[in-house]
Amino acid sequence: MKINTKLSTSNAPTYYIGLMSGTSADGIDLALVSFDQNNLLKHHASYYQAYSNETAEKIQSLYNPTNNEIDRAFALDVELAKLFAAAVNNFLIQQQLNYSDIIAIGNHGQTIRHRPLITHPFTLQIGCNQTLATLTNIRVIGQFRRKDMALGGQGAPLVPAFHQTIFSERQSSDNGADVFVVNIGGIANLTFLPATDKQEVCGYDSGPGNALMDDWFSLHNPHSKTKYDENGNWARKGQINAELLTLFLSDNYFQLPHPKSTGREYFHLSWLKRQLTNFTHISNEDVQATLTALTAITIVDAIKQHSPNNEASTKIYLCGGGAHNKILKDTIDKQLVLHYKNYKLLLTNQKDIDGDQLEAIAFAWLAFAYDKKLLSSMSTVTGASKCCTLGNEYLP
Repeated sequence: MKINTKLSTSNAPTYYIGLMSGTSADGIDLALVSFDQNNLLKHHASYYQAYSNETAEKIQSLYNPTNNEIDRAFALDVELAKLFAAAVNNFLIQQQLNYSDIIAIGNHGQTIRHRPLITHPFTLQIGCNQTLATLTNIRVIGQFRRKDMALGGQGAPLVPAFHQTIFSERQSSDNGADVFVVNIGGIANLTFLPATDKQEVCGYDSGPGNALMDDWFSLHNPHSKTKYDENGNWARKGQINAELLTLFLSDNYFQLPHPKSTGREYFHLSWLKRQLTNFTHISNEDVQATLTALTAITIVDAIKQHSPNNEASTKIYLCGGGAHNKILKDTIDKQLVLHYKNYKLLLTNQKDIDGDQLEAIAFAWLAFAYDKKLLSSMSTVTGASKCCTLGNEYLP
């Protein structure tokens, strides 16, 4: 939990809650924020509720087609909404707030399927917004991806408009810095905020973040207290296999131009095992080291596409669970050194934004943007025909 300022209660609702459950399916993140008269955001408090192993397995089992998935998905839709509501209600008690102090909850939900490139594209986030509104007695703004997809976009990534409000250093002259915000969750995504208006803001999924590393670690360390390679300590024991890395990087996804988005339904353990078919004598630790390099290289390759001038000032802000992985962060740094003379590898905390809470904060902002009718999608990011205000409202 993080508290930045003294909380206040009044007759008028003051706060927004952002609620996020990411592709790693490890738990629920909540962030409490407010906005001043100039629409400037203040982050007050955070909360995290881990999923049980049973819940995490239910979520992950729906990433790919399986038996009876409609019944299982929509039963889990309600089950997750009840868990979300319990987390919100516990959070309010902890912060000594009432439901009447909250203007709205911005609920991302849990993505279980994202198919932006099929004939009839769709995306599915569960965690029923109506159930959440009813059980908390708070308005919910949710289903943020669907309008963008209806407009021909990929519905992802959702947060570049928010990133622009916090991180951009754009100037009319050439004295600004190119800024990248790189969120390393299960999937890694980046937002490019160019130094001048000569280039457009863009953002997309660069490829796997922690997903493959987590899956491989859990498979070979079933008794570990963590479900992930803490600090990259297991990867540290291995060596990067150049041949395997080349095979990884030959995947069609990395060759696609942006806008593009992906998920756990693509980069999963079965994908990895297919790549390993002809690598029968490689150690498990070497695979982990190579997966770590894959995440780092695909992130830096994406950065190079947009900021190729190694003399210019470039700032890269990391956030998400992968920002805690020292080996991954060091590998990213080593890749950047090869291409840039003037760069800074930073954490979003240096902008007073908790990197573990950034996405939950972003969904609070998206709910605020819905209420203020601000444009919260960026067509240059998603490929939609126009920008729009994202989300739908659900009343208690």
